[in-house]
Amino acid sequence: MLKYIGKRLLIAIPTFLGITILVYALSAMAPGSPLEMIFLDPNATAEQMEAMRHKLGLDQPVWIQYLNWLGQLLQGNLGTSYRTGHAVWADISERIGPTLLLTFSSLAFSIVIAIPLGIMSAYKPYSAWDYTSSALSFIGAAIPNFFAGLVFVYLFSVVLKIFPSSGMYDTSGTRSIGMLLHHLFLPMVVLSIQQVGGLIRQMRGAMLDVLQEDYIRTARAKGVLDKKVLIKHGLQNAFIPVVTRIGMMIPFLVGGAVVTEQIFAWPGLGSLMVLSINSRDYPVIMGITVFIAAAVLIGNIIVDLIYGLLDPKIRYS
Repeated sequence: MLKYIGKRLLIAIPTFLGITILVYALSAMAPGSPLEMIFLDPNATAEQMEAMRHKLGLDQPVWIQYLNWLGQLLQGNLGTSYRTGHAVWADISERIGPTLLLTFSSLAFSIVIAIPLGIMSAYKPYSAWDYTSSALSFIGAAIPNFFAGLVFVYLFSVVLKIFPSSGMYDTSGTRSIGMLLHHLFLPMVVLSIQQVGGLIRQMRGAMLDVLQEDYIRTARAKGVLDKKVLIKHGLQNAFIPVVTRIGMMIPFLVGGAVVTEQIFAWPGLGSLMVLSINSRDYPVIMGITVFIAAAVLIGNIIVDLIYGLLDPKIRYS
C-alpha cells in the first residue's frame, strides 16, 4: 500500500508542475499588467513604474519569473500579494474555511440525495419513481450553476424571502451555527444541482448492471430478502463506478464554487480568485492554483484507495 501511494505521488509531481506552468503562462499572456492595478494614480511617472516592475521581477522573461516562483514554493513561500501586500498564504488561509465548508457540504448533500434516488430507480425500473428520478437527473444535469443561482436568489430571497441572498452571516454582527447554515443552504443546493443529476444516472446504471448478475439471481433463488440482496450484494459492487464519479466531482465542485461564490458573495477562494484575476495578482492566482491542484490530486489518490476497500480483488502490490 505504501509503495503504491509513493508511486502515485511521484506520478502526481509532473502533473502538478504541468498545471502550474499552464496557469502561469496563461496569466502572463492575459492583457493588462499588475502595475496598472498598483499605480492607481494617473500621475505616476514612467521611472516609478519601471522601478516597481524591476522590484517585482516583471522585467524578466516569463520562464525566469516562473522558476523564481517555483523556487520560493519549494521553500514554503507562496510570495506576497500585489494587491494587498500581505503574504499570499495569509490571504488564502482566510478563505480556505468557507470554500471547504461549501464544497464538502455540497458533496455530502449530493451523495445523500442522489444515491437513494439512483438505487430506488434501479430497484423499480420504468416505474413512476424511476421516471421522476430520471427527469430530475436530466433537469439537474442540464441547468448551469449561474442560471440556477440567479433563479434561486430571485425565488427564495427576493420573492419568498426565506433565505438570504449573500454572505455567510447577517450584517448584525452576531454569528451562530444556525445563521451559518441558513446562509449556506442556497449556495450548497445550487452547487449540488448538476452533480446530483449526474450521480443519479451513474448510480442507477451501476445498480441495474449489478442486479442482473448471476450471483444476485442465485441469492434471490436461495430466499435471501430483497433488502439484503440490494444492500449487501448489490450496493457494494455497484458503488465502485460511483466512487469514480464522486472523485471526478471534486474538480467540478471546486470550479463551480468560483461561480457560486460570486453569485452569493460567499467569502471563499472562488471569489478571491476572480478578484485576483481582475487585479492581475499573479502570486495569489498561483497560490490558489497550488491549493486546488493539490486537493484534486490527493482526492484522486484517496478514491483509488477506496477501490481496494470496496473490491477485495483489487490489490496494490
